[in-house]
Amino acid sequence: MSAGEVQPPAGAPAIRVVAMPADTNPNGDMFGGWLVSMMDLAAGTIASQRCKGRSATIAIDSMIFHRPVTVGDVVSIYAELLEVGRTSMKFDVTAWRQSRNGFENERVTHATMTFVAIDDEGRPRPVDG
Repeated sequence: MSAGEVQPPAGAPAIRVVAMPADTNPNGDMFGGWLVSMMDLAAGTIASQRCKGRSATIAIDSMIFHRPVTVGDVVSIYAELLEVGRTSMKFDVTAWRQSRNGFENERVTHATMTFVAIDDEGRPRPVDG
């Protein structure tokens, strides 16, 4: 996939948020950490639904920031389940921006994120159990 793609994945995003001024860096773009946290929320929600309980992020691999996100952009985050292990789930996570008053889409960030299903004490448990 190239950075300038114009079509997000099919289906509904895991989450959609509007980029607000409180989360900007001194240049007026969104902090990378803000975008990472939104991606973690999106994939974590899907992970918890898949394992029917608590889950925790254990790895973020190959994070790539393609384009900046600016104040007012509508950010849609998609999480696709790639693999399920005994206790873990790996997701392909992409963030897309759309200007608040436009219709063009642009992929801004991509990562592979891994979550583990956990029990009430925070210990790994089987995803399907």
